[in-house]
Amino acid sequence: MSRSVSFNFGPELGADGTTFRFWAPGAQRVDLLLEPSKGAPLRQQFTASSDGWFETLVRGVGAGDRYRFRIDDELDVPDPASRFQPEGVTGPGQILDPHSFQWRDLRWQGRPWHEAVLYELHVGTFTREGTYRAAIRRLDDLARVGITAIELLPLNTFPGRRGWGYDGVLLYAPQPNYGHPDELKHFVQAAHERGLMVLIDVVYNHFGPEGNYVHRYAEDFFTSAHHTPWGSAINFAHPIVRQFFIQNALYWLNEYRFDGLRVDAVHAMFDDGDTHFIDELVDSVQRGPGSERRVHVVLENHHNEARRLGRKDRSMVAQWNDDFHHPMHILLTGESDGYYRNYADRPIEHLGRVLAEGFAYQGEVYQTEGHARGERSSSLPSTAFVSFIQNHDQIGNRAFGERLTKLAPPEKLRAGLAVLLLAPQVPMLFMGEEYGAVQPFLYFCDYQGDLAKAISDGRRNEFASFGAFADEHRREQIPDPNAEQTYLASQLDDEDRAEPRHREWLAYTQELLAVRAEKVVPVIPEIVAGAARYEVSSSMLTVTWPLSRGRTLVMQANFGDLPAPALGLQEGGGLPASSAREQYFSTAGASARDEELAPWEVRLSLGAP
Repeated sequence: MSRSVSFNFGPELGADGTTFRFWAPGAQRVDLLLEPSKGAPLRQQFTASSDGWFETLVRGVGAGDRYRFRIDDELDVPDPASRFQPEGVTGPGQILDPHSFQWRDLRWQGRPWHEAVLYELHVGTFTREGTYRAAIRRLDDLARVGITAIELLPLNTFPGRRGWGYDGVLLYAPQPNYGHPDELKHFVQAAHERGLMVLIDVVYNHFGPEGNYVHRYAEDFFTSAHHTPWGSAINFAHPIVRQFFIQNALYWLNEYRFDGLRVDAVHAMFDDGDTHFIDELVDSVQRGPGSERRVHVVLENHHNEARRLGRKDRSMVAQWNDDFHHPMHILLTGESDGYYRNYADRPIEHLGRVLAEGFAYQGEVYQTEGHARGERSSSLPSTAFVSFIQNHDQIGNRAFGERLTKLAPPEKLRAGLAVLLLAPQVPMLFMGEEYGAVQPFLYFCDYQGDLAKAISDGRRNEFASFGAFADEHRREQIPDPNAEQTYLASQLDDEDRAEPRHREWLAYTQELLAVRAEKVVPVIPEIVAGAARYEVSSSMLTVTWPLSRGRTLVMQANFGDLPAPALGLQEGGGLPASSAREQYFSTAGASARDEELAPWEVRLSLGAP
């Protein structure tokens, strides 16, 4: 049984043949160039309409045949809604039959969002093979450790064979060297069979710089009224452009049965209309696949727009929370350059506010930008926020792609991981983090010619303002993004997991996630929104989350190198007495009666009514 639906964009197989549609208001003439798997090549002119659409029906054409479009007899381009590009961004598209894959997980309804433990995964570096099939072999390991949801970095076809996926140009076609689209469906199905949700990262704020021909035939895709780091902004005010991206989201959720989306850089999406594009996107998702099963949406949004977040029926709209990462990173590493300056004065207090209220910045002036950032978030549920201490950005945007295993002492990292995995916010691990992987995750790509040189030089010049890279010779040591070795150095090695130090770290992660699943997840729905509180004294942080039945979830953390007295244990301190609390976990093996926390100790407990 297929979960496919009809779309305006891309080829559509029918009883009479295949219909091709192409929106190209900047073209005078469009021809279909067909490369059938059997028979001679065919050229057929499209019929044009007054609104920029071109359409043609070709009989006897079906799955496996390849095609591209010729614009005004001068430029051959791929279909921007091609479903598969076996030869990459400049090659022909291949027609797929959406009914050919037989799903076995038809009863799968997703999982409640408060059960989510996310695992960010880049297919190309997750295994040495870098394929969907190879990744399937690791799913049992992830389920065993306590992961419940996988978040895949973007899969849209990008230039070459190596890349993060954020420079994709063909948004409907999965990257070919990861495997055939049916193999991606096998991956999603295999994950569901193990109780794992799968989310996909989508990029709707720009197209990549190579293999993008949209400017030539559909200039209306862009607007000069707004600019982004990648050039002119996407023109979401245009109804056809708007639908191109909304239908793309529905395509991934229906055709591939993904359980949700992570939407990249919402702050770089400009929409001056009455309904912002991202709100219409969320509504379309919830009215569509979200009306039949749990489908979640996670935003990346530097603006901290709390109004966009919260529960939508059985599903959730959440946000990647940099405000958790940044103060935690300062505490673990001592680094305070760049955007970390906004948190460096009071990192424990910022972290406390995040754990209790969602955002650290809720309208206060962001020092490095000089203006207010964020909206009030304390009334939102904890699960509206995705916390992490590592992700592809925070590792990969470092000059040498170091993980925290290279930057923070083990005792601090153990504390940071405990706060991440035991707090009621939705936690996210970056691939390999569960066993303390040491491989870097570097910025890598696969451009050619002048563009490759510009990317390599630009990458190194990005760091010229940092004191550590003021010396040109030092900057030359930064790995070349286009070098294959940069990509290979970022791949995980399965054999590492067998080493004693990695087995020990994996066991620790598994222990924390077992506590989360048994003790924390059941009470998350009981947390009273807006009632959480935090208290800071020197190196000590205490956060309390009142529950609806009178109990209180309590986290205490000592972020110092010396023992520190526990907060709130005295009469009137706001916490249940130690005798009335059930301690769930201590990183130091202490009991609830111990009135001092060891250096870098984290405790979690539940107070009785």
